[in-house]
Amino acid sequence: MKKILRHFALAFCIATVCSPIAVNALEQNDDAAIVRNLDIFNNLYKELNTFYVDTIDVQKNMEIAIAAMLDNIDPYTEYIPAKNQEDFMVISTGEYGGIGSYIMQRKGGGVYISEPYKNSPAAKAGLKPGDHIIMIDNDSVAKWSSDSVSAKLKGQANTKVKVTIARPYATDSIMTFDITREKIKMNPVQFYGVVRGNIGYINLNTFNEHSAEQVKNALLEFKKNPAVKYIALDLRGNGGGLLESAVQIVGMFVPKGTQVLQTKGRVKQNEKTYKTTDEPIDTKIPLAVLIDGGSASSSEITAGSLQDLDRAVVIGSRSFGKGLVQATRPLPFNSLLKVTIAKYYIPSGRLIQELDYSHRNADGSAKRIPDSLTHVFHTANGREVRDGGGITPDIKIDYPEMTRLVYNIIRDNWAFDFATKYASEHATIPAPKDFEITDTIFNAFKSFVNEDKFHYDKVCEDGLKNLKKVAKTEGYMNDSTEAAFAKLEKLLKHDLKHDLDIHRKEISKLLAQEIIKRYYFQAGQIEYSLKSDETIDRAELMFVQPGEYEKILNIGKKSSQKATKPQSKKKAKRA
Repeated sequence: MKKILRHFALAFCIATVCSPIAVNALEQNDDAAIVRNLDIFNNLYKELNTFYVDTIDVQKNMEIAIAAMLDNIDPYTEYIPAKNQEDFMVISTGEYGGIGSYIMQRKGGGVYISEPYKNSPAAKAGLKPGDHIIMIDNDSVAKWSSDSVSAKLKGQANTKVKVTIARPYATDSIMTFDITREKIKMNPVQFYGVVRGNIGYINLNTFNEHSAEQVKNALLEFKKNPAVKYIALDLRGNGGGLLESAVQIVGMFVPKGTQVLQTKGRVKQNEKTYKTTDEPIDTKIPLAVLIDGGSASSSEITAGSLQDLDRAVVIGSRSFGKGLVQATRPLPFNSLLKVTIAKYYIPSGRLIQELDYSHRNADGSAKRIPDSLTHVFHTANGREVRDGGGITPDIKIDYPEMTRLVYNIIRDNWAFDFATKYASEHATIPAPKDFEITDTIFNAFKSFVNEDKFHYDKVCEDGLKNLKKVAKTEGYMNDSTEAAFAKLEKLLKHDLKHDLDIHRKEISKLLAQEIIKRYYFQAGQIEYSLKSDETIDRAELMFVQPGEYEKILNIGKKSSQKATKPQSKKKAKRA
């Protein structure tokens, strides 16, 4: 289920109301071609199904054909068969019937409990991360896929399901739990609280029907706390969701009636202006919005609008760059088409879409808009901002790339399994803000990692081997080059224990978060990560340094009621 939700989240900026589409007179010229090609396809498929030597899986082949057609349009236009609608609706509603847990399918086979939600039926029953699901009711599921297990675990609220698991590092490893399903409400705000003594911090991980309400509740609580002088809204890794939720959240910080965005599509019904409709909570408190490359769609609407209106300083790395809006259209047999209907333009008039799917490269890939071809727009206070390529932060943070070693540790579940073992041996741990990976814990992890089973992506070693082959082929191998290669081979040879020590800082953060998750769920993970968060550190520095916040936003130097488009409208147009 987690994989499905992540897939949909990035591709999701949905307008919840979809008006019937009237056929444009100019499009009627295409009707004959549509009818002709549908006739060809219908007859081709009939002949294939009738005369092909083997039996054809009709459903599978049709879904492949549809997927191939839609793949040539954009990655956000999708066919959703009836069987997948429930997963799709979870994104917008944040609700489903089930036991309330993330599950994962492991490389070697089997589906495991990854992380029960806090206070969920799974958590209350006693399921833990690392539990191998081997039976559901009377069905053996040890070899099932995660999709099949997820479907089996979900169901109507107040119905019962029996789950049998094998628990690692337990004396009596086989355990059975009788669980009553509930209506699960996925929490878009996993953590909020006061950090650094005076910053009201809100971590928002998606934009669903409950997002605005939960952000509002956090803000109202901060308003009652005299210690809170600043607000940080964290949208890092937030792939988006409902467009209307983004508008509502922006409306909490700007005057009622402020224009947040416009949508422009092929048909007039999809051209719409979105303005805030409620009274704001606070239009003056200094505000930082945190973004990264995983911030997309509704996250970019929120960050970009607040940037254009000079209501917030955006901190982090450049966002994903999705400026497209989708809506759902009903299809026969309870299926749906999620289709891109419009592009959205934030208050300055800029479109932040990075990829042009209508004009592709020779290899079929979507064209990127180079920085040299982007256009200058202006914020409400006259600051320069650019279209294309997402939201560029006002304060840039260079997030380090994950090392290959750490990637291998995550991919092959070494940290996950160690945390499972650690939790089996420790009933409690300190609070997230006090927990640390000590020498004892780190050395235990080093001993836990089996060098014989650890799979290295030996990029350097493999590259050197290939270079050596080429050198031999080209006739460059002699005693001196052999000696040079031997020296390089020695220098580049992996030493796992040594490499673990070199990357201890990064690995320790990973281990801590995996361990904390066993005791304090996602909220604990987030709280721990904030202890050494460079982006939060930079936000704090900006807030407390006299005049920096006002300087960045150009406050007091130029004022206007709205962000402005480029003087040359012709130049700003995009085909």
